[in-house]
Amino acid sequence: MKVQQIIGADLSKKTIDLVSHLHNNHLQIENCLFGFKQMLRWLVQQKIDLCETMIVMEHTGLYSFCFEDFLHQHHIVFTKVNALAIKRSMGLVRGKNDKTDAARIAAYGYEKKDNLKADEPVNQEMKRLQMLHSTRERLVKQRSGLICALKEYKYIGIPEKDIILKSQLQMIKAFGKQIYKLEAEIKTVIEKQPSLNQNFYLLQSIKGVGEVLSMATIIKTNNFTRFADVRKFACFCGTAPFEHSSGSSIKSKTRVSHLADKQMKTLLDLSAKTAIQYDKELRDFYIRRLEMGKSKMSTINIVRNKILYRMFAVVKRQTPFIENYLQAA
Repeated sequence: MKVQQIIGADLSKKTIDLVSHLHNNHLQIENCLFGFKQMLRWLVQQKIDLCETMIVMEHTGLYSFCFEDFLHQHHIVFTKVNALAIKRSMGLVRGKNDKTDAARIAAYGYEKKDNLKADEPVNQEMKRLQMLHSTRERLVKQRSGLICALKEYKYIGIPEKDIILKSQLQMIKAFGKQIYKLEAEIKTVIEKQPSLNQNFYLLQSIKGVGEVLSMATIIKTNNFTRFADVRKFACFCGTAPFEHSSGSSIKSKTRVSHLADKQMKTLLDLSAKTAIQYDKELRDFYIRRLEMGKSKMSTINIVRNKILYRMFAVVKRQTPFIENYLQAA
């Protein structure tokens, strides 16, 4: 498909602002089925050829969920881009509103149209997994906050029978039960799909990779179809090192970017520390690097990437990981 027309879409909970880059026309619709149908009529009135048109929007989570479904059903091509990439491409700007934001998204999309990749439809099982996983993440975060508060109250001497501690303990237990139920439902959905189930258990053949990391990786990669190669996924997770130098004055060590999926990075960090304890090859590598005077954190990051390469390797080969089989890494 050769894209000729770009439409920028700025989404909020209740409304969507649309701007056609070439025609410079604006339309605001409700973020519901009635509004989506209104958009179709507007596109016809503007004589916009849908076969050469792409809608560009930012990642907005659930706000775009119904809109994306509608676009897929009507075979309208769209893509979601990082909000920070759009912001940095604009240079110095003053003022903002929804119409202006939609126009800026459209301008960004038109400039990058040759490099934009259309979002592929996601099957219902994967959508279900994504929503279950995001709900689990939210509950885990809230439970962690309660656990930290509980430790602080104990530190200042509040007795365990006090209602302050008892209420929070009950909430922590309730969160734990719901997290367990969500994880069980995620496993049920995975087990019903042979391709998901196969990859789920292949990943766990790698030491340090458990159920939670396996689930998260399958969901984030759309069952290993979203990313072209492991390096791109490492960038997404924030474990890929990048050079940091300029001319002859700036010569810094390679470093990872802070622009990353922090939840995946945390899971990989826990996985790497577990693998160092139980995987002989990785433990020997870790000790050898430290004896050479290398940084502990940079070494752990290398282990994270080794685990990522192993994960992609076992899925590509469709065979379990064999310890000390170097081609697997």
